[in-house]
Amino acid sequence: MKIVEIKQITPLLLQQLLEIWESSVKATHLFLSDNEIESIKKYVPQALKEVPYLIIAENENETPIAFMGIDKQKLEMLFVSNEQRGKGIGKRLIEYGIEVYSINELAVNEQNPFAKGFYEHMGFQVYKRSNYDEQGNYYPLLYMKRI
Repeated sequence: MKIVEIKQITPLLLQQLLEIWESSVKATHLFLSDNEIESIKKYVPQALKEVPYLIIAENENETPIAFMGIDKQKLEMLFVSNEQRGKGIGKRLIEYGIEVYSINELAVNEQNPFAKGFYEHMGFQVYKRSNYDEQGNYYPLLYMKRI
């Protein structure tokens, strides 16, 4: 696995990242219906283009298998393709983000216990809760900081 920082998103890369996002969300965001996933998916390209630092993990064929987005010291997004989950890729990305960008904060869906447990394992602790996500939808968020 290789970690690559992306400066420009090509149409092909955007399509690959959308596939990773959808694969990951369908496996981990069990509280979302298929219609909700399709609705949210429309906003993903813009989020990918707006995040200041986009970092991807590639397999031996240089195909993206995971990605994260960082703004200042905050992890804005982390998605690992469902086929690649449990192989340490998310951990490698987080460690890279901590080392290179000093990530010390993130928000995670309360209804995604897998992610919450993963971030706790990586040294983050909940310090605040909100009933709604950034779009105002009733998906409670847990705000976590590195301790």
